Amino acid sequence: MADVPIIKQNASRINETVCIDTKRIFDSCVSKDCAEDLRVTFYGGSQDIIDRAETIKTRDCDIAAVSIDVEDVPFNRGYYSVDINFYFKLRFDVYGSPFANPQTVVGFANFEKKCILFGSEGDVKVFTSTMNPDNNRLDRPESPQYANPTAKVQAVDPVVLDTDVIDIHHCRRPLFTAFPDSVRDLVDDVNFRPNPRKAVLVTLGLFSIVQMERDTQILINALDYCIPDRECACDTQDPCSTFQDIDFPVDDFFPLERDEIQQ
Repeated sequence: MADVPIIKQNASRINETVCIDTKRIFDSCVSKDCAEDLRVTFYGGSQDIIDRAETIKTRDCDIAAVSIDVEDVPFNRGYYSVDINFYFKLRFDVYGSPFANPQTVVGFANFEKKCILFGSEGDVKVFTSTMNPDNNRLDRPESPQYANPTAKVQAVDPVVLDTDVIDIHHCRRPLFTAFPDSVRDLVDDVNFRPNPRKAVLVTLGLFSIVQMERDTQILINALDYCIPDRECACDTQDPCSTFQDIDFPVDDFFPLERDEIQQ
């Protein structure tokens, strides 16, 4: 491969105020939620394994999907209510007897929350000159896109605080079944077992950030273009040589001390 010259940046070449079209964050909030006693939904034969369980341990939990709905707040101009529904995928180690090997089953849970954020006002209709892929024409009319604010949710996978298996007659939590297709596609059998005998309740700790954004034009100071200052490393012919360049993962073998983690 021919040598590629590295393009050096010249900070003195560009120094001006430019207008960019981007999303501006008008409001945001931080949430620390304790989702207590969420009932877990099991599909197919997983419920049969739960019904025979003596003890259950939660192996891990991750966020499978999030649905977000934004609505105007009546009589409060510029404010919007954000309804958020988290869908969790959980894996459990199920023990049928004290000395038996565990079986791994997958279940799902949901958690709903609401917050109110400021998103400003605006009724602009947005049209763009995007090429139509069907006929490669620019002059085909398109439907307008409204410049309404959009909500953005950032979250990390929750911490499992508690897991409990109880008799179905003692469970007062209704079974949630309205999972989106993207969640239901994670299992092969989406049928429910009739007359379950046991239910699983989990308590999760969830950290999230909710932002209200809107398209806007902003003036910024531009110093230079974002030109890469190094050449791409594309030499993958010798995998052993590539491996030798990777640093040894010391932290994976020697866990951090308490004072190092708190720093």
